[in-house]
Amino acid sequence: MPELIALNSVAPEKVERLLDDAFGADRFGRTAYLLRKHSKPIAPLSFAMLEKGEPVGSIQCWPVRIGDFPIVLVGPVAVIPKLQSKGIGHQLMHAMLAAAAKIEEPVMVMIGDPEYYGRFGFSAEQTGGWLLPGPWEPRRLLARNANGVTLPETGMLEEDRAL
Repeated sequence: MPELIALNSVAPEKVERLLDDAFGADRFGRTAYLLRKHSKPIAPLSFAMLEKGEPVGSIQCWPVRIGDFPIVLVGPVAVIPKLQSKGIGHQLMHAMLAAAAKIEEPVMVMIGDPEYYGRFGFSAEQTGGWLLPGPWEPRRLLARNANGVTLPETGMLEEDRAL
């Protein structure tokens, strides 16, 4: 059974290898990478799963914003191919959400499949007027607004370098 640990406890090069295995080396061209290009992951919300000392899954969260409104970008949620569909991504999402609940759960956004991430409270219902700095499918821009705060109706999602 993999062990959950803080992501910042894992050597960065091991995390990069995990991400290459899960998403391919061409992952840097994706829109989500443009949103976190110059940022560092939010440590209390970023985790890894280790098996025999090696990362087999990870979740990272990043500071982004629309205007002055802070938002947490969730992702990537990565699992090595041979262990995908074994519940590791599910465990990582639950660990991140439990950690977020301890800090008054910020508004979160991700680019992902609503069929999967809907079970964690993410939907495209409040993101229709939001823009991204690259291509995306509007149905896959998902937000989780657990506290029901008033969100910006329109605006460009940008990385938040202030944090």
